[in-house]
Amino acid sequence: MGDHKEQQPLRVGAAVRRRRRALELTLAVVAERSGLSVPFLSQIENDRARPSRSSLEKVADALRTTAVELLAAADPACSVDVVRGDATEPDFTARVRSLVRGHHQLHASEFTGDHDAGREFQHRNDELMYVADGAVEIEAEGRAYRLGRGDTLYLTGGVRHRWRATVPDTRVIVVAVAEHIEALRDRSR
Repeated sequence: MGDHKEQQPLRVGAAVRRRRRALELTLAVVAERSGLSVPFLSQIENDRARPSRSSLEKVADALRTTAVELLAAADPACSVDVVRGDATEPDFTARVRSLVRGHHQLHASEFTGDHDAGREFQHRNDELMYVADGAVEIEAEGRAYRLGRGDTLYLTGGVRHRWRATVPDTRVIVVAVAEHIEALRDRSR
């Protein structure tokens, strides 16, 4: 049993499809702009073909972006990753530890100790705050919420908030939908 992350190829097809649809382009238009065939582009979008660097750059140009941006938005192929709790170096001040490595749809971080209460956050997508130990006070939407061990607070995307630990050695877990994900929905209801 290893604790390492298996290096898996990125699935760039979904990123290409999302970008093409966001620009409201057909495969035929992208094919014409890139000089690649419609069947090949379809295979790329369905992850049945892996484009060469040159082909990916042609697709990116046709989609008015860069190959780097498409790769950054790519989905990792199936992967399993273990992040060990003892893998961090001791720090006697405030700590933040990423609980998920790499580029994924969810981000999770563990905050231990004091936190800058004056720093305001506003994230594009939803997030969940869970108090693993200690207590925090969170100001959101003009209200203050006090949370203790085992409590959670759910914030929809766009909510401005700030928080602070009210007990020494507080541990807060924050899980959020990644910023590169289009998880927004109609909030007018």
